[in-house]
Amino acid sequence: MDDGQHLSRAHEPDHTAVRVALWRALHVQADAPPHVLDDEIGLELAGPGHDWRERGDMTMPGVSGVRASIVARARFVEDLVAERADAGATQYVILGAGLDSFAQRRTELGSRLRVFEVDQPDTQAWKRQRLAGLGYGIPSWLTFVPVDFEAGDSWWERLTAAGFDPQKPAVVASTGVSMYLTRETNATTLRQVAALAPGSMFATTFLLPLDMLDPDQRQVQEFSMRNAAASGTPFISLYSPDEMRQAALEAGFTKAVHVSPDDLAARYFAGRPDGLRPPRAEQFLVAEV
Repeated sequence: MDDGQHLSRAHEPDHTAVRVALWRALHVQADAPPHVLDDEIGLELAGPGHDWRERGDMTMPGVSGVRASIVARARFVEDLVAERADAGATQYVILGAGLDSFAQRRTELGSRLRVFEVDQPDTQAWKRQRLAGLGYGIPSWLTFVPVDFEAGDSWWERLTAAGFDPQKPAVVASTGVSMYLTRETNATTLRQVAALAPGSMFATTFLLPLDMLDPDQRQVQEFSMRNAAASGTPFISLYSPDEMRQAALEAGFTKAVHVSPDDLAARYFAGRPDGLRPPRAEQFLVAEV
C-alpha cells in the first residue's frame, strides 16, 4: 500500500492539485522530448496508483492541449522567476501552490531566493508529510504558508507573518486560481500585489469566456467546467484579455502585458512534429509594479 494511504482523510490535497501534478507527469510520459517541463515529482507525491493514466481526467477529450497548457504556464513562470532573480528579485510567492515542485527541481535558482508556498492547511500538511516520507528535505529558503481561505484567512497577513518582506522585490505567481475566485477577490489580490516594492512582478493565468472559444475548445472547456463543479470547485470568474489588463492597471500596476497561448507556443512548442501546443482557453497576464 502506498504510504499516502496511511494519512488521515483530513490531510489530503484537493483534487485540482493532484490533477495538475498528474498532467505534468503525463507530458513527460506521453509526449516526445524535448519536454517543456520535466516534472514527475508531483506524481511521486500524489501516489495515485499504477492505473492513474486511465483516469477520466487523463483521457478526456482535448487532454493533450490541457497538459500542454499546464506545462507551458509552469515553465513560463519559472523562466520569469529566473529572469527577475537576475534583475534583483529576492522573493518568490506561489499562490495555490498545490503539488508544485519548484523547490525540489530548481534548487540552484530557489536557493538564491526566499520561496513562499501559499495553500490550504490540509493540502500543505499532507504535502509536508509526503515530502518527508519520500526523503525530500525542506530547505531553509522554503516557507510553507497555510491559509484557510474558507475561514476568511488573509493570505497577505499570513504571508507577511511568515517572513515575507513587502519592501523587497518579488515575483508572485497565481496559476490556475483566478477562475475559482470571485472578481472581487481577484481585484483585491491585484491591489495587494500592486502595492509591493518596485520591480515586483505578478504572473497570473485566467480563462476566457466560453463565447471567445471556437466550438472544439468550447466543448473541452465545458467538460472541464462540469468536472470542476462536480469536484466542488466550480469556475466562477472568466475574463477577456482586455478585462484582465484593465483590472491590473486599475489596481495600480504600472504595466500589464497579455501573454497568449500563441506566444507560449512560439516560445516552447515551435517545430514539434506532434503538433502539441496549448489551446486558447487559458491566457496569461504579467503585471509589473
